[in-house]
Amino acid sequence: MNWVFSLLLTIHILVAIAIIGLVLMQHGKGADMGAAFGSGASGSLFGSSGSANFLSRMTGGLAAVFFITSLSLAYVASSKPKTTGSVMQEAVESKTVTPATSSGVEAPLAPADQGSKAKEIPK
Repeated sequence: MNWVFSLLLTIHILVAIAIIGLVLMQHGKGADMGAAFGSGASGSLFGSSGSANFLSRMTGGLAAVFFITSLSLAYVASSKPKTTGSVMQEAVESKTVTPATSSGVEAPLAPADQGSKAKEIPK
């Protein structure tokens, strides 16, 4: 499952870089200097509406791939097996725990453990 996540993440990053490049290469509508000052270069409010060229179609296709990889990454990340405990619980459990006596009172701490704040961690 780890290789699937790595593969999807690699594709996701490459597609994102390609989208950035394609958007920067495209010529914006009404980007001419004359259109900004009303020289009549643009016939409508947002420029002339012509058929989509290769760059805009490619950007749309890459955007669809980007959305699919985003959803796939979210699914793969959420379906990973969960750990049984938190990092703090694992840190406390990895230390040597003083055993309780038969009366239910804990044994006195060793001098090295007296300054430890491990007992203050809520469970």
